[in-house]
Amino acid sequence: MRLGVLDVGSNTVHLLVMDAHPGACPLPAHSHKVELRLAELLDADGAIGASGIDRLVAVVRDALHTAEEKGCEAVLPFATSAVRDAANADAVLARVKAETGVTLQVLTGEEEARLTFLAARRWFGWSAGKLLLLDIGGGSLEIAYGIDEEPDAAASLPLGAGRLTAGWLPGDPPDPADVRALRRHVRAEIARTVGEFARFGPPDHVVATSKTFKQLARIAGAPGSGEGLYAQRLLSRASLEAWVPKLAGMTVEQRCGLPGVSPSRAAQLLAGALVAEAAMDLLGVGAVEICPWALREGVILRRLDHLPE
Repeated sequence: MRLGVLDVGSNTVHLLVMDAHPGACPLPAHSHKVELRLAELLDADGAIGASGIDRLVAVVRDALHTAEEKGCEAVLPFATSAVRDAANADAVLARVKAETGVTLQVLTGEEEARLTFLAARRWFGWSAGKLLLLDIGGGSLEIAYGIDEEPDAAASLPLGAGRLTAGWLPGDPPDPADVRALRRHVRAEIARTVGEFARFGPPDHVVATSKTFKQLARIAGAPGSGEGLYAQRLLSRASLEAWVPKLAGMTVEQRCGLPGVSPSRAAQLLAGALVAEAAMDLLGVGAVEICPWALREGVILRRLDHLPE
């Protein structure tokens, strides 16, 4: 069957059309993505403003049209931290429902972590052993750990690259004092959760998903997208630690010149690097392997698992 996953995230609204059936690898057929940056559209009260809601409704309506044109049998719509944490989340969801007919399922942070973990487990298989997953989105950081398809521990922290950039790093290049303050904040937040994962012992394999980790790995020397989906892409903590001060001294325009860094994500790259560095350090991780599958694939896989036989 052909399914569409409509992901209303903190940075983008992304429709991923996939051909899938139980027992087979889901194959991407079409991708429709719009940069909306909901995490950066919150007002002083933490609500998504009227113009932001207008844009969201228009983008969802356009995505539905695209899904219809591409022959999707069903669309699985969900929203993550930007909508989840908005002070007016109920009003936003009601407006989207009234004007597009779409009922957005708002995932909890733990659900987000668990579904992303499922995707990583299916990608790497049982031979990966005990798996530790790190995922940095626009609004949150997800961590999950386990030996099965359901993680033994999962956590979500409000440490997304877009959220932190908007709230902590106003300068271009950022003020060194702001960078130090953000670094302290990130490490304090992550340190509170380390015990939840350390009690299970060291993982056999550590993987990372998200655009942030992919771009950090790329600037540290990992193969580019032209090398194909199955090329191994690694990011070592040593490489990341060397890049953080470089990124802190760059303007957004200078970061755009780095390999694999898109203009739409360049401003967020430093905050993402600080989160990645802190998570790897505090969790005792020397290197991560980039996983091509993440939350959207996890949603598809979970849906396939629950289809009647």
